[in-house]
Amino acid sequence: MKFSWMKWSVLPAAVLLLGGVAGAQDQSSSDSQSSSQSGEAAAPAPAEKPKPTVAQRKENQQDRIAQGIKSGQMTAGEAARAEKQQQGINKQVAADRKAHGGKLNASEKKQINKEQTAASRNIYRKKHNAKTQPGTPPK
Repeated sequence: MKFSWMKWSVLPAAVLLLGGVAGAQDQSSSDSQSSSQSGEAAAPAPAEKPKPTVAQRKENQQDRIAQGIKSGQMTAGEAARAEKQQQGINKQVAADRKAHGGKLNASEKKQINKEQTAASRNIYRKKHNAKTQPGTPPK
């Protein structure tokens, strides 16, 4: 009998405790809203830029190569070499994913990121050298 009385007396105490915590949270959030509405200039926290995923970087590189061809900044040969470099990176990603059940571990992501950075530099150099597509006026 004593055990069941104790069990039922703890339950209301826990509910009151949890309700007090929730009420304190509601009050602090309403306080922050009222202080920002009262004219105080509260600086919002700067939003961190999310790191691009492996797939997003791949897509960005492809878009940059295509834009370089379209604008005439890259010759067909330069674009082909850049595409071949991307193809090598893509094969490495596929092999790494296959070896680990569809996931990349941290060291593989780091290595791929390093290779994508090098490829990005190569694309930039090829787009900004003096060579252009035939028929495209130099800038």
